[in-house]
Amino acid sequence: MLANVFMKTNADRATAFLIAAGTIGLFLLAGMAVYADIDASFYQGMPEVWLQLMGIPADADAAALAFGAIYGTIGSLTLAGVAIAMGSASIAGEERDGTLGLLLGNPVSRSRVLAAKAASLLALTTLGTLIIWGMGYATPAILAVEVGALDVDALTFHLFVNTLFYGFLALVVGAWTGRGGVATGVSAGVMVVGWLGVGLLPLIERLEGWEQVLPWYYFDGSQPSVNGVDWGHAALLGGASIALLALGFIGVNRRDLRGRGLGTTFTDRLRDNRLVGSVVERLAGSVRVSSLAAKTASDFQGLTLVLAGIMALMAVMMGPIYAVIPTETWDAFGQFPEVLIAMIGGGDFSTPEGFIQAEVFSITAPIVLGILTIVMGARALAGEEQDHTMGLLLASPLGRSRIVLTKAMVMVLLTSVIGLATFVGTWGGVVLGDVDLSIGGLAATSVLVTLLALGFGGVALLLSALFGRTSIASYGATAFALVGYFVWAFLSINENTEGWSRLSPFHHYLGSDPLANGMTWGGAAVLLAVFALGVALAVPAFQRRDLRG
Repeated sequence: MLANVFMKTNADRATAFLIAAGTIGLFLLAGMAVYADIDASFYQGMPEVWLQLMGIPADADAAALAFGAIYGTIGSLTLAGVAIAMGSASIAGEERDGTLGLLLGNPVSRSRVLAAKAASLLALTTLGTLIIWGMGYATPAILAVEVGALDVDALTFHLFVNTLFYGFLALVVGAWTGRGGVATGVSAGVMVVGWLGVGLLPLIERLEGWEQVLPWYYFDGSQPSVNGVDWGHAALLGGASIALLALGFIGVNRRDLRGRGLGTTFTDRLRDNRLVGSVVERLAGSVRVSSLAAKTASDFQGLTLVLAGIMALMAVMMGPIYAVIPTETWDAFGQFPEVLIAMIGGGDFSTPEGFIQAEVFSITAPIVLGILTIVMGARALAGEEQDHTMGLLLASPLGRSRIVLTKAMVMVLLTSVIGLATFVGTWGGVVLGDVDLSIGGLAATSVLVTLLALGFGGVALLLSALFGRTSIASYGATAFALVGYFVWAFLSINENTEGWSRLSPFHHYLGSDPLANGMTWGGAAVLLAVFALGVALAVPAFQRRDLRG
């Protein structure tokens, strides 16, 4: 039975890792081709401290730029994100789908199920890393680009242990809580906070050294692409992964597992407690709903609150951080060329607008808001089929089109909550740090990032309606977002490919520099049209398809 669980999990999840690894490899190929036409000699005049911080050797070339941007940032975040999705679904997903009881009805213990899920996560992470490693050697050979001093082996090995850590983190949170949304939100929050902290804390004299408490530091803090494998850092991440797995075994064996309408969960017992019942009811979502909209909002209320809290906390930190970074640091930032800034999707770092854009709005906010919209879009229809609850919905006086439109309406509402949290958090940080930033530009950018994320959700909703598979919907929408980011961030810096960047939704989101210039109504209209088109096409697609029973 253990082998069956392992093989079934591999079959269910392998596609995600193959798509993610293949996409990262293609990004490396395209990115290196773009950077090959760019003179990278500007690195020669940059301070050594900045070269070390970015993990780039003194004789930086197209290969160094491409590996730093694709594998060091986009690739690491993407592969860790896929591992988080798999980890959160390992136990919590089986409970949500009502299939964990079927598994445990066989002669297999909870611990063996968890062991099989963890072994599958390890195997697929290894597979994805091997694909990325192979592309790391094949791409320079195809383009006849010299890798030079870059250590591809060390970089991909650190990428492997980093990915495994976040996958096991999501697994253990799901094992303890039984909530896939909470597991995804917490793990993604730890990942994004770590990524931001490792880049920012070394710039602040009073906080220098604190980045070492963040797990992300042990991925690239030792600059493995330059200095080789840091076995101490790798061992720490590996040891932490083993410790997390041990905690997962404890959690899944101690907890009352959630069944499909059966049993009493820990959350249910807290709801019945007179002291904390009302608070838990608000955080976890009420099981007593009077409409489809209320039920959908209740289903995703916990994830929304977790992501809104993460986004507000990260955003409020940026204003004070900007205020305490020394002036000489901004002088160095002001010398950074456009190609380097494009690697992380930022603007002019020496200005408040450029710094806030790079640290809040270019990558972090789209990831956080996109988690909600893609999960909601994927589960809006396919999730109901997967959970065998669609028949109950359609037995009510609800047409298929009304179901689609209601789900979309709730997605708009909950996404707006996180967008508002982003605005309030960022504005609070601006006030605390006494930073000169236009509230109008901040409001415009918060609205635009909400519309951008809704576009991702619209794609997920359409794929959910077309195929009835949450995996296809979530991975397809994620690929749409990643390709869009790549097209905007990298193709725009090469005059031969600049025109293609206008096809990306990110161009209509940040292309007009809304933090500095305010709302671009044309861009907002395009982003809104992406969402509206996804919803509009989802209606007939859902109406015409034979639903899975």
